Amino acid sequence: KQDFMADATQKGRCDTVLNLMKRGCQADFIENPTVHVTIPSDHETNTQVTPGKVSVQLRPGSEANFMLKVRPLEKYPVDLYYLVDVSASMHNNIEKLNSVGFALSKKMANISLDFRLGFGSYVDKTVSPYISIHPGRIHNQCSDYNLDCMPPHGYIHVLSLTDNIAEFRTAVNKQKISGNIDTPEGGFDAMLQAAVCQSHIGWRKEAKRLLLVMTDQTSHLALDSKLAGIVIPHDGNCHLKDNVYVKATSMEHPSLGQLSEKLIDNNINVIFAVQGSQFHWYKDLLPLLPGTVARQIESQAANLNDLVVEAYQKLISEVKIQVDNQIHGLHFNVTAFCPDGSKKSGMEGCKNVAYNEEVLFNVSVTIKGCDASGGRKYAILKPIGFNETTIINVQESCACQHGDSATHKRVWADETSSDGKESHCGDNNCSSNKDTLPNERCRRHWDQPICSGQGDCIDGTCFCYKTKLGKVYGKYCEMDDFSCPYHKGNLCSGNGECEAGRCKCFAGWEGDRCQCSLQSAKHCLNSKGQICSGRGKCVCGRCECTDPRSFGHLCEYCPTCNKACEENWNCVQCHHSKNASQAKLDQCTTSCTYLLHYIDQTSECFSGRSYFRVFSIIFIVTFLIGLLVVLIIRQIILQGNSNKVKSSADYRVSATKKDKMFLPTVCTRTVTYRRDKPEEINIDISKLRLNETFKCEF
Repeated sequence: KQDFMADATQKGRCDTVLNLMKRGCQADFIENPTVHVTIPSDHETNTQVTPGKVSVQLRPGSEANFMLKVRPLEKYPVDLYYLVDVSASMHNNIEKLNSVGFALSKKMANISLDFRLGFGSYVDKTVSPYISIHPGRIHNQCSDYNLDCMPPHGYIHVLSLTDNIAEFRTAVNKQKISGNIDTPEGGFDAMLQAAVCQSHIGWRKEAKRLLLVMTDQTSHLALDSKLAGIVIPHDGNCHLKDNVYVKATSMEHPSLGQLSEKLIDNNINVIFAVQGSQFHWYKDLLPLLPGTVARQIESQAANLNDLVVEAYQKLISEVKIQVDNQIHGLHFNVTAFCPDGSKKSGMEGCKNVAYNEEVLFNVSVTIKGCDASGGRKYAILKPIGFNETTIINVQESCACQHGDSATHKRVWADETSSDGKESHCGDNNCSSNKDTLPNERCRRHWDQPICSGQGDCIDGTCFCYKTKLGKVYGKYCEMDDFSCPYHKGNLCSGNGECEAGRCKCFAGWEGDRCQCSLQSAKHCLNSKGQICSGRGKCVCGRCECTDPRSFGHLCEYCPTCNKACEENWNCVQCHHSKNASQAKLDQCTTSCTYLLHYIDQTSECFSGRSYFRVFSIIFIVTFLIGLLVVLIIRQIILQGNSNKVKSSADYRVSATKKDKMFLPTVCTRTVTYRRDKPEEINIDISKLRLNETFKCEF
C-alpha cells in the first residue's frame, strides 16, 4: 500500500496483523507467508535413503520439519580394497594374504552377492629422515633383515577392484616387502589417495566401499613432513601417475580433518587391521574419523577373514546422519528414532540395525534471518557410508509476493536479526528485476561495498543500519556522526559536531579534532604580524615549521633560505654603521636585536704566541714517545740474551716430596766440536732409586 508509510517509519511495515490493521493497513494488503515443505513423489531413484529431494520455503524465525528414512539393504554389492603396509616388519602378514582371497570370498558370499577385491601398498615418504639415503641402502632398505626388498615408496596402486580372485592372489604373490627408518609409516598419505582416485581404484557408485588398512605401526600426521623440509600442505587431490603417488616428496601428510572429509565425501568406510601394541593408537582416532572401525589381528594374520566379515557387519549395522554444505543462518536439528525404540541425535545414530529395518530421522530446519545474497540454497543430508543422499532446497521468504494489485509491493523486514541490521521495503518499487541490477545502484563506486557496508540495498535504495553509536546516513550510508577523531576521550574534543566523518567545530575552535582555540593563534605571530614567520602553521598556539630549513619558536631562523641576507641587510647596516643617527639606532634596537648575534670581537686567527706554544707541546710529546720506544726495545733484547745463557748452564734438579726416592743421574762428557757447526747432543735424564748404582755409558 503506497500511502501506508506516509506517517510511519520504515520499520512500521512489519508488525502483528492486529497492530497493522489498527494503523490503517487493510487486510488485503497484509501478507503472512507460511512454511511449505514439498517432497516430489515422482522420479525417486534412491533405494536406501528416502526422500532423495526436499524443497523447503521458510520465513525468518520459522521452522520446517520432515522425516527421512534409511534402510540398509541385504546382500548389497561390496568393494573391498586392501591397503597394506609393506615395511619389513609386516613380512609374515603379507604371506598370509596369499590365502585370503578364496576363503574371504566364500564368507562374503553370505552377506553380498557382488564382491570385488583390490590391492595397494605403502611405506613412507622417500626422503631423509624417513628412509636411509646411504648409497648401499637406497635400493634395499632391508639389509638389516638379510632380505631382498623393493625400493621404498609412498603409495603404489597394484590391482584395481576385480571379482577375479585368482588375479588378486597373483598380485599378492608378486608383492615384495620394503623398509624405512622411523617407526611411523605413511598410511594416511596412501589412504587419501585410495579414497580420491576413484577411477584408478575402480570404486563403484552402487557398492558399499570398504578400505582395509593393514599395519603394525602408527601413521605420520600433518606437520610431521617438516622434518624433511616438506612444507606444502596436501591439496586433497589425486596424484597417481602410472599407479604411483608422485607427490610424496613435495606435499605434507594430510590432516585428520582433511582425511575424514575425503573419506565421507567418497562414501568410504575404513577398517584398521592392526597388529601389536599400536592398536589402541588407532582406536583413539575412531571418534575423529566417522565410519571407521579398528580390529586387532593375530600373529601372521590368522583371524584376518573373520575380522573383515565382523567389521563389515558392524559398519552396515550403524546408521548415522551428517549435514554437508552447511548454510549460514540455517540451523539443522536431526533426531534418530531407532528400531529398538530409542531416540538419539543424528550424529550418534542407531546401532545394531538389521537388514531391511528402517531408521527414521526427524529433520527440523530453522532460519534465523534473511541472507543478503538471497536466492535459493541447498544442504545435503548424508548417511555415513551410504552412497545415497538427500538434497534439501531452501527458499527464504524475505520479499513480498507480487499480488494482483499494482500497489501490493512490499519487502519483509528482518526484525529477528541479532546483529542489529534492518532491511525495509521501498515505497513504490519492490520488484526484483535482475536485468537492472538494483544492487549496483547502491554502490558509491564499483569497487566499494553495497551501501558502504553500513546498510541494506532494497530495489536500488540504501536503508542504513541503526546503531547505538550514533546515526548512519547518506545516499550510500557513507556518512555517520560517530566516526570522527577523539581528543582526550571526547568526540571532536567536545567542541564540535561530527558530520560525514569530519569534525565541524563550534565558533572559536579549530583543528581536525576541534582541540584548538582561535585565541591561541596570537602566540604564533612575529613582530611583522606573520604567522610562524611565513614558514609554518600554528597548531594550538605552537608553530610547526613546514620549511625544513627553518627553526625557532616562530620558525624565525632560516640561515640557508634564499632571502635571508636581503631580509637582514638593514639590521647589519644598523649595527655596523658608525655614523648612524640616534633615531636609526633606536629602530635597530627594537627590530633587529633578537635576530642577530655578533661574534666579531673574537679573532679568527691564532696569534704568534699561540703558534709557539703549540709547537713546544708537540715537540715534547714526540720526544717522550720516542724515548719510551727505545727503552722498550732495549729491554726486549736484554731479556733474549738472558734466556740463551740460562739454557747453556747445568740444570739443578730439586726433589719434591713426591720424588724424594728418586734422583736424576748426572753424567759428564767432554765433547770437542767446531764452532762453525756445533754437534747436537740429546741427553736423557732418567730417575733412579737411591739404592741403585750410578752408571754412565757413552
